[in-house]
Amino acid sequence: MTMQRWDPFNEMTSLRSVIDRLFDDAFVRAPAAQGQQGGMWMPLDIYEKGDSIVVRASLPGIKPEDINITVQGNTVSIEGELKDEGQQHGTRRHQEHRYGRFFRSVTLPTRVDADKAQANFENGMLTLSMPKEEGARTRQIPVQAGASRGAIETSAKPQAEPAAAGNGRNQSQR
Repeated sequence: MTMQRWDPFNEMTSLRSVIDRLFDDAFVRAPAAQGQQGGMWMPLDIYEKGDSIVVRASLPGIKPEDINITVQGNTVSIEGELKDEGQQHGTRRHQEHRYGRFFRSVTLPTRVDADKAQANFENGMLTLSMPKEEGARTRQIPVQAGASRGAIETSAKPQAEPAAAGNGRNQSQR
């Protein structure tokens, strides 16, 4: 029987790696609390382009027929599944890719018209373009003058008001 010297630092190193994995699992996968459920993370970009809201989602390796998009009011949900076809290739020895169901739901800054929405899927990037509802679009309203209902005209120089006789005040200040 051989004796081995006990090294407390070896024990601490393995404890540290266990704690590191614990923190990685707890904090790196935090998006689950932000509308992400399931085994996959789906990064999103949301921006306004004219009278539309555009959502871009990165979904590499997913087939378009495995994606389901729903819009209700100003909430859009994207869900689907990435199927594991690894068993076809042989016995797995190491795995870093995630497989399974994914779900992401986000609240848009305004209501959209779901009937006119368009989805395009190309090279693993889903682009969803949704026009804003008529009531949510920004409109410019012209200002009209009193009873004449004509547009107010402005000039570069303000017109001086006539001074009242004697005290230097104009008529409106009396």
